[in-house]
Amino acid sequence: MTRHARLVLLAAVIACSALLAAPTATPRGEVMDLVGDAGPGPAAAGGSTPGPTPTSAATPSPEPTPTPSPTPAPTRRPMGQGRPPERILVENRGPTVPPVEALEGYAWPIAHPRLTQPFGPSAYGSRIVDGRTFHDGIDVATFCGDRVMAAHAGTVLAAGRRFDDHIGWVGDLAPYFARLDRKHLWSSLPIVVVIDDGNGYRSMYAHLGRVVVKPGQRVKAGQLLGHEGATGHASGCHLHYGLFSPWERDTFGIKPDVAKRMKLPTAEIARIDPLLVLPPKKGIP
Repeated sequence: MTRHARLVLLAAVIACSALLAAPTATPRGEVMDLVGDAGPGPAAAGGSTPGPTPTSAATPSPEPTPTPSPTPAPTRRPMGQGRPPERILVENRGPTVPPVEALEGYAWPIAHPRLTQPFGPSAYGSRIVDGRTFHDGIDVATFCGDRVMAAHAGTVLAAGRRFDDHIGWVGDLAPYFARLDRKHLWSSLPIVVVIDDGNGYRSMYAHLGRVVVKPGQRVKAGQLLGHEGATGHASGCHLHYGLFSPWERDTFGIKPDVAKRMKLPTAEIARIDPLLVLPPKKGIP
């Protein structure tokens, strides 16, 4: 082999060694897929192999933020469900009503009265019980100006013409008070004394001519409250005496025409017959 041939062979060997030693360029961070498993590429369909079409990297859509469902309000059982609406208020007042048989210490509020209107069904009553008009207390009379005394010891809750908050209405009195204000009717109401008897009951003394006690005052049985009169809707001097427990669950209805005209509630707490607690009186059955 000539010297020229040896030089050509040596150059060829050096060139091959350089090609074998050169690294394959790989974009940083990308792992090359050396084994194709995606099936034939576009070249398999024949024709020239097109260069790769540059595509912008798809921006991933953000996951939608779930809208939190509102927390449902707690279901509250309607108060008084299944019972007449007019009874709802009084069913949540307090302890059990003391039995009438346990009441003691009562005395007649007028010394020598005549019973002019008993407790019970009456053509002149403005209450409704069992579908009939009803008188919810007793009317007693002697003469105008006679002494009216406390039938039982207790605390005065009202004394005057602003007494309705204390006599057991079942319902909203705001429309009634608004009517009294609008029509200037306060002076047409009876003068009334309401006393908490301290035993779970209240005594109501109505139609007085004047009073000598004040709200908050403690009184003894037999103490002077005021004087017999004819204030309010009355045909003559007398005393209407009523007795009820604010814890009573039963109610008396009010005549619809009266309630509508005067904007009053349609019910009041049921009363008891005062003759059940007053001592026997000659001439009064």
